[in-house]
Amino acid sequence: MPEHRSALFELSVACAVLAVAAQIGYPLTSGDGRDRITIAVVLLSTGTALAHASATRGLRYAVGVVLVSGIGLLAEVVGTATGAPFGCYGYAVDRLGPALFGVPLIVATTWIGGMYPAWVVAGAVSRRTTARITLTALGAVGWDLFLDPQMVADGQWTWCDAGSGLPGLEQIPSVNYLGWFGVALVMAGLLAVWERAAPAGAPVSGLAVPGAMFVWTWLGSALAHAVFLGLPYSACYGLVGMGVLGVPLLVVLLRSRR
Repeated sequence: MPEHRSALFELSVACAVLAVAAQIGYPLTSGDGRDRITIAVVLLSTGTALAHASATRGLRYAVGVVLVSGIGLLAEVVGTATGAPFGCYGYAVDRLGPALFGVPLIVATTWIGGMYPAWVVAGAVSRRTTARITLTALGAVGWDLFLDPQMVADGQWTWCDAGSGLPGLEQIPSVNYLGWFGVALVMAGLLAVWERAAPAGAPVSGLAVPGAMFVWTWLGSALAHAVFLGLPYSACYGLVGMGVLGVPLLVVLLRSRR
């Protein structure tokens, strides 16, 4: 790996370590302090993803990841204005920084930090493009089974319909998860197209950082929701949802060690 890419890889590791540390601090804070921790986690997760993408596939590929994340921001803007595809909802005012049409701009980077690890992990689980796209979307929905309940409990956003969700999560309409699957499916499809156009990747350590972040989000969030945040239902739903991609990843890692 060239020297500049090695430095970017080290940066991705550093951002990942700091992101994990910030996430550990989340249950220990409240109010403005928790808002700052939330922003820090999002930015550090995004930094991890973009530094890793630049290190393993080049800067042009990382730029494409940023552009694809704009689909997520567009979906959020449309969603808050029309109720499609996530259902009718709205963000809290002045808690997550500057906003565009009522949607905090940091939301776009949230999609990067969450989608990129799922995309890389899905590529390790299956080399078939269609399967990889589908697994990425399922992994994103699993992640949202943690994210939405946690942020709703913290008051970051609320839904108009607070009674049609999954058992134990009635305040989040089930259509939200269908919307997530659809948006994530589009984004994963665009990533597949962009990956073919980007320079060839460097195989060394290509899975290590995003794979570790995915497993940490999966198992760490389940523990945090169950023990520290008082969200046992989302702990179970998220554990199963992300496990659709997480369990095959563990199988791949076990086989590679053998």
